[in-house]
Amino acid sequence: MIAALGMYDRPETAAANDALWSEIQQNLGYGPDGLTRDQDFWDIWQSPDLLLAQTCGLPYRAKLHDKVTLFGTPIYDIPDCPAGHYYSVLVAHRTGADKLSDFDGCTFAYNEALSQSGWAAPTKALLESGIKPGNLLETGAHRASAIAVAEGRADLAGLDVVTWQLIQRHDAFANDLKVIAKTEPTPVLPLITAQDRDPAPLFDAIEAAIAALPAAALDALFLRGVTHVPKADYLAQPIPIPPESFDLRQPAR
Repeated sequence: MIAALGMYDRPETAAANDALWSEIQQNLGYGPDGLTRDQDFWDIWQSPDLLLAQTCGLPYRAKLHDKVTLFGTPIYDIPDCPAGHYYSVLVAHRTGADKLSDFDGCTFAYNEALSQSGWAAPTKALLESGIKPGNLLETGAHRASAIAVAEGRADLAGLDVVTWQLIQRHDAFANDLKVIAKTEPTPVLPLITAQDRDPAPLFDAIEAAIAALPAAALDALFLRGVTHVPKADYLAQPIPIPPESFDLRQPAR
């Protein structure tokens, strides 16, 4: 069996994630002794041995929803956001412009095309505001997108708010960034298991685990609980335009 909690796993949160999994395993009475951290996310998500993992909303609705079982949605400590939802922040360099309208034609950094919080939600917000980037920079990770802005290689980046809170807490380069805008809330990264597994014991086990976890571990993960967000709510979100088809702002001639 495979258990993985890699979406918000970094050196500063690893012990808290391990503690969370230990509690879940004890509540279930079975499962691997430790979390898997050395496999590709897509291999984990699609494995018939998957017991528990967290994916992103866009991979779930685009490629996974008919291949896995959704069993829950975490509740994170996110100000002014409905339970089981989150949003993206659009960050710029602290010395840059303060209004989103000033970023037309900018270089936009994103982690990957199949990211709800790094690509889908931010580009939807940009287009609805009449903003078109002039260049796109794919970085491979939210933190790498933030670094690209801090270093001046990009003007704007979309980050999910939990990642942003972790960056603010642990990374000095956060002092070089500021939030320009926020996107509309969408369902949080879903918890999934293999298609043929009963989801109810997993939900009960993680709910009890969160209730038993020390406050310091919960705070490390910004984790507050778990809820049920309907599958239909995930599937209702639009599939975004891929980067290769995105209409970039052409420079004036």
